Amino acid sequence: THSIKPEYVKNTDDDLLKIATGYTREAGVRNLEREIAGICRAKAVEYANANDNGKTNTYRSEVTINDIVTILGVEKFDDDIAERMTKPGVVTGLAWTATGSGGILFIEATQMPGKGNLQLTGKLGEVIKESAQISISWVRAHSFQLGITTASTESTFFSQKDIHIHFPSGAVPKDGPSAGVALITALVSLFTHRCVPSKTAMTGEITLRGQVLPVGGIKEKIIAAHRAGINKVILPSRNRKDVDGDVPVNVKENIRIVYADNVYDVLQAAFDGEKIWMEPSSIVE
Repeated sequence: THSIKPEYVKNTDDDLLKIATGYTREAGVRNLEREIAGICRAKAVEYANANDNGKTNTYRSEVTINDIVTILGVEKFDDDIAERMTKPGVVTGLAWTATGSGGILFIEATQMPGKGNLQLTGKLGEVIKESAQISISWVRAHSFQLGITTASTESTFFSQKDIHIHFPSGAVPKDGPSAGVALITALVSLFTHRCVPSKTAMTGEITLRGQVLPVGGIKEKIIAAHRAGINKVILPSRNRKDVDGDVPVNVKENIRIVYADNVYDVLQAAFDGEKIWMEPSSIVE
């Protein structure tokens, strides 16, 4: 199309992945084709100039990552990288976006002296707000069992604190039932001062009794986690069939998938196998 021989433009799979993740991120390949065409035109001009000056021996047919940035400009999309600072109250969730792809969803929680208010920010929809309310109710109901409160502080601990939960990228609308388990984990992490590894991600909805419910978009979410460098994903047990049937084998080989039936399974997996709660029999004693 651009009057240049195929051997004069040599690219690698990494080049194409760079274009797809940094410049297009679409369900189809139309924009990907346009960006590749732009690189071909640039290489055609480069070869024509070298040929006109009698310096074809200086022409490079290889397309490097630096060439892509020079030709296509600054990347349009930031890659989701799971290398954020590990701190209590910060958890990585997985979301399904309106474009038909998966993505990383960061959740941050903090506490401050107050009157028991809950503040949510990050352009959130009604479903995700309900998940946050359910999460804080479950944590409050099990605060003694989790070691957050003692017998003397159980009745006053939460009434003297305000909780703020934030979803970064505030300009991007967020909604859906995918963040329930991540919200509970973020709150438990905050109040117990334990960190969730930055390369652990999770998705799933929760009930007020702590049951983990299945969600959609599993294939897209796990592929997004793989792209972001996540090495462990916590999923609802009832989504096992989606993993077995839809997720590519090469992705499953590089990610450890942990299935959870209830919130306790989620917490144990999130804190690297540590059992941070007391059994009911221990509480009675």
